[in-house]
Amino acid sequence: MTNPVTFSVVVPCYNEADGISAFWDRLVSVMGDLGAPWEAVFVNDGSRDATLDRLLALRSVHQNIKIIDFSRNFGKEAAITAGLDHAVGEACVVIDADLQHPPETIKLMVSLWRSGSEVVLGKRKDRSADSKLRTWFSNRFYSIATRIFEVPIPKDVGDFRLMDRKVVTAVGNMRENQRFMKGLFAWVGFKTVVVEFEVGVREHGTSSFNLWKLLNFAVDGITSFTTVPLRLWFYIGSAISAFSLIYGAAIAISALLFGNAVPGYPSLATLVAFIGGVQLIGIGVLGEYIGRVYREVKMRPIYIVRDCYEKKGQ
Repeated sequence: MTNPVTFSVVVPCYNEADGISAFWDRLVSVMGDLGAPWEAVFVNDGSRDATLDRLLALRSVHQNIKIIDFSRNFGKEAAITAGLDHAVGEACVVIDADLQHPPETIKLMVSLWRSGSEVVLGKRKDRSADSKLRTWFSNRFYSIATRIFEVPIPKDVGDFRLMDRKVVTAVGNMRENQRFMKGLFAWVGFKTVVVEFEVGVREHGTSSFNLWKLLNFAVDGITSFTTVPLRLWFYIGSAISAFSLIYGAAIAISALLFGNAVPGYPSLATLVAFIGGVQLIGIGVLGEYIGRVYREVKMRPIYIVRDCYEKKGQ
C-alpha cells in the first residue's frame, strides 16, 4: 500500500508557547511548496507554560497535526524518540520550534532525499549565536569524540536532519533508556549528505541548556559510545604503580648504600593523597558506567505519554 503521508516533521517542544505560531506559519509555507501530503508531530515535553494549549488551538484548525503530551519533562532525547515513534511519513524531519533551525532548509533536504540520499544532516555554518564558553566547550567535545567514539560524530551537526523511513525504523529499534541521539543517528549509518544553514535568531524564550546540562550531556555521550575512559584509567593506574615501585626501590637502595633516612611524612602524605585522588576518580568513572547499566537493566520506558492527539476529534 502507498503511504498516505510522505513527510513527517517531528518537533520537540519545551516552553515554546510564545513562538509556536510563528514557527507553524513558516513551516506551513515551506511544506506547502513540496506538493506532497505531510504531518507535523509535536511532542510537548512537560512544558510549564501554555505550549499544549497553543498546540491544541492549532490542531483544531489543521488536521495534519499530531500532539504527543508527556506526563512530565523527560528531556529532548526522549521527545525526539517519541516523535519518531509516532511519525508515519516516508521521510522524517527533526527540527526545533525556536526557529534557530530555519524551516526553509527543509526544501533542500527533501531535494537531496529525492535524489537518493537516506540521511540529510543540517550543519550550522558558524557558532556565532552561541557564547564563547559554549563554543569552546562544544569544540573540545567534538575534538575528543572524533578520537574516541566508536563512530565519528559530525561536528556542528545537531538534531536538525531528514531521515528516510528505513533509517527511522533502524533508530527506533534501539530502545536503550540512556539515549544520546547524535550518537544513535551516527551509529546506524546509511547514505548521508550534509547541508549547511545559518542559525536563526531565537525570538522567543531562552535555551534550557546551561553549562552544567551540556557537561552532563557530554558525559552521557562519552559513556554511551566508548569505553576509552575505563581503559585510560587502567593505563594511568599501571603507570602510577610502576612509578611507585621504582620510587620505592630508589629509596631502599639509597638507604642501603648511603644510609640516608627514609623521606618523612610530608612526602608520604602527598603521595598518599595523590594516589587516593586518582583512585576516587577511577571509581567515579567506573561508577558512571555501572550506573548506566543499573538504569538500563530496570527497563523503564523511555517516556510516558499522558495524552496522544492523533486523529481529528480525539
